[in-house]
Amino acid sequence: MTGKRAAYPTDLSDTEWQALVSLVPPVKSGGRPTEHSRREIVNALAYWLWAGCAWRLLPHDPRPWQTVYHYWRLWRIEGRWEQILTALREQERTRQGRHPLPSAGILDSQSAKTTEKGGCTATTAPRKQAAVNAISSSTHSGSSARRT
Repeated sequence: MTGKRAAYPTDLSDTEWQALVSLVPPVKSGGRPTEHSRREIVNALAYWLWAGCAWRLLPHDPRPWQTVYHYWRLWRIEGRWEQILTALREQERTRQGRHPLPSAGILDSQSAKTTEKGGCTATTAPRKQAAVNAISSSTHSGSSARRT
Protein backbone atom coordinates (compact mmCIF):
# COMPACT_ATOMS: atom_id res chain seq x y z
CA MET A 1 0.00 0.00 0.00
CA THR A 2 1.06 3.55 -0.59
CA GLY A 3 1.70 5.64 2.51
CA LYS A 4 0.42 5.02 6.02
CA ARG A 5 -3.32 4.97 6.52
CA ALA A 6 -5.82 3.02 8.54
CA ALA A 7 -7.15 0.01 6.68
CA TYR A 8 -10.79 -0.01 5.61
CA PRO A 9 -12.90 -3.14 6.07
CA THR A 10 -13.23 -3.32 2.28
CA ASP A 11 -9.45 -3.40 1.62
CA LEU A 12 -8.24 -6.52 -0.13
CA SER A 13 -6.29 -9.09 1.83
CA ASP A 14 -2.93 -10.23 0.48
CA THR A 15 -4.53 -13.46 -0.78
CA GLU A 16 -7.32 -11.57 -2.57
CA TRP A 17 -4.82 -9.16 -4.12
CA GLN A 18 -2.63 -12.04 -5.38
CA ALA A 19 -5.66 -13.54 -7.12
CA LEU A 20 -6.46 -10.22 -8.82
CA VAL A 21 -3.01 -8.88 -9.63
CA SER A 22 -2.90 -10.71 -12.96
CA LEU A 23 -6.18 -9.03 -14.06
CA VAL A 24 -5.06 -5.50 -13.22
CA PRO A 25 -2.96 -3.95 -15.98
CA PRO A 26 0.57 -2.94 -14.96
CA VAL A 27 1.75 0.65 -14.93
CA LYS A 28 2.70 1.78 -18.44
CA SER A 29 6.37 2.44 -19.06
CA GLY A 30 7.43 5.96 -19.94
CA GLY A 31 5.37 9.04 -19.30
CA ARG A 32 4.54 10.47 -15.93
CA PRO A 33 5.27 8.23 -12.94
CA THR A 34 2.24 6.88 -11.12
CA GLU A 35 1.29 8.38 -7.77
CA HIS A 36 -1.04 5.58 -6.64
CA SER A 37 -0.42 1.85 -6.58
CA ARG A 38 -2.78 -0.41 -8.47
CA ARG A 39 -3.68 -2.09 -5.20
CA GLU A 40 -4.84 1.26 -3.76
CA ILE A 41 -6.97 1.84 -6.85
CA VAL A 42 -8.59 -1.60 -6.50
CA ASN A 43 -9.08 -1.02 -2.75
CA ALA A 44 -10.89 2.25 -3.55
CA LEU A 45 -13.06 0.44 -6.11
CA ALA A 46 -13.90 -2.23 -3.53
CA TYR A 47 -14.90 0.53 -1.09
CA TRP A 48 -17.07 2.14 -3.79
CA LEU A 49 -18.77 -1.19 -4.54
CA TRP A 50 -19.54 -2.04 -0.93
CA ALA A 51 -20.52 1.49 0.13
CA GLY A 52 -22.64 2.15 -2.94
CA CYS A 53 -21.72 5.80 -2.70
CA ALA A 54 -21.16 8.57 -5.23
CA TRP A 55 -17.64 8.93 -6.63
CA ARG A 56 -17.14 12.25 -4.83
CA LEU A 57 -17.86 10.57 -1.48
CA LEU A 58 -14.89 8.19 -1.72
CA PRO A 59 -12.30 8.68 1.00
CA HIS A 60 -9.46 10.67 -0.52
CA ASP A 61 -6.61 9.19 1.46
CA PRO A 62 -4.38 8.64 -0.46
CA ARG A 63 -6.12 8.65 -3.87
CA PRO A 64 -8.60 11.24 -5.21
CA TRP A 65 -11.96 10.11 -6.56
CA GLN A 66 -11.11 11.38 -10.08
CA THR A 67 -8.22 8.93 -10.30
CA VAL A 68 -10.34 6.01 -9.12
CA TYR A 69 -13.13 6.91 -11.57
CA HIS A 70 -10.62 7.19 -14.42
CA TYR A 71 -9.34 3.66 -13.88
CA TRP A 72 -12.83 2.23 -13.37
CA ARG A 73 -13.99 3.78 -16.65
CA LEU A 74 -10.89 2.67 -18.54
CA TRP A 75 -11.09 -0.89 -17.22
CA ARG A 76 -14.83 -1.06 -17.88
CA ILE A 77 -14.33 -0.04 -21.52
CA GLU A 78 -11.53 -2.61 -21.90
CA GLY A 79 -13.69 -5.35 -20.33
CA ARG A 80 -11.30 -5.83 -17.40
CA TRP A 81 -13.81 -4.60 -14.83
CA GLU A 82 -16.13 -7.55 -15.50
CA GLN A 83 -13.19 -9.92 -15.11
CA ILE A 84 -12.22 -8.32 -11.80
CA LEU A 85 -15.79 -8.53 -10.50
CA THR A 86 -16.07 -12.16 -11.56
CA ALA A 87 -12.80 -13.01 -9.78
CA LEU A 88 -13.92 -11.23 -6.60
CA ARG A 89 -17.29 -13.00 -6.68
CA GLU A 90 -15.66 -16.40 -7.13
CA GLN A 91 -13.22 -15.70 -4.27
CA GLU A 92 -16.03 -14.75 -1.93
CA ARG A 93 -18.11 -17.80 -2.82
CA THR A 94 -15.09 -20.06 -2.27
CA ARG A 95 -14.37 -18.36 1.07
CA GLN A 96 -17.95 -19.13 2.11
CA GLY A 97 -17.46 -22.81 1.20
CA ARG A 98 -19.71 -22.59 -1.86
CA HIS A 99 -19.01 -23.51 -5.47
CA PRO A 100 -17.27 -20.57 -7.22
CA LEU A 101 -19.92 -20.37 -9.96
CA PRO A 102 -23.62 -20.05 -9.07
CA SER A 103 -25.77 -22.89 -10.38
CA ALA A 104 -29.15 -21.16 -10.28
CA GLY A 105 -30.79 -17.77 -10.30
CA ILE A 106 -34.04 -16.52 -8.83
CA LEU A 107 -36.41 -14.01 -10.38
CA ASP A 108 -39.41 -12.66 -8.60
CA SER A 109 -42.40 -10.99 -10.18
CA GLN A 110 -41.26 -7.50 -9.18
CA SER A 111 -37.85 -7.70 -10.80
CA ALA A 112 -38.87 -9.47 -14.03
CA LYS A 113 -40.28 -7.24 -16.75
CA THR A 114 -43.46 -8.47 -18.38
CA THR A 115 -45.33 -7.56 -21.52
CA GLU A 116 -48.77 -7.88 -20.00
CA LYS A 117 -50.33 -5.03 -21.99
CA GLY A 118 -47.71 -4.84 -24.72
CA GLY A 119 -47.10 -2.42 -27.56
CA CYS A 120 -49.31 0.59 -28.19
CA THR A 121 -52.04 -0.59 -25.85
CA ALA A 122 -49.78 0.13 -22.88
CA THR A 123 -50.45 3.87 -23.23
CA THR A 124 -53.85 5.20 -22.35
CA ALA A 125 -55.51 7.37 -24.99
CA PRO A 126 -57.02 10.65 -23.75
CA ARG A 127 -60.78 10.74 -23.32
CA LYS A 128 -62.46 12.27 -26.35
CA GLN A 129 -64.89 14.32 -24.32
CA ALA A 130 -62.13 16.20 -22.45
CA ALA A 131 -60.26 16.86 -25.70
CA VAL A 132 -63.43 18.09 -27.46
CA ASN A 133 -64.29 20.36 -24.51
CA ALA A 134 -60.84 21.94 -24.54
CA ILE A 135 -60.96 22.55 -28.30
CA SER A 136 -64.50 23.85 -28.34
CA SER A 137 -63.93 26.24 -25.42
CA SER A 138 -60.88 27.77 -27.09
CA THR A 139 -62.74 27.98 -30.40
CA HIS A 140 -65.76 29.64 -28.83
CA SER A 141 -63.77 32.16 -26.87
CA GLY A 142 -61.69 33.00 -29.92
CA SER A 143 -64.73 33.36 -32.22
CA SER A 144 -66.71 35.48 -29.76
CA ALA A 145 -63.77 37.87 -29.38
CA ARG A 146 -63.77 38.48 -33.14
CA ARG A 147 -67.48 39.26 -33.33
CA THR A 148 -67.32 42.21 -30.99
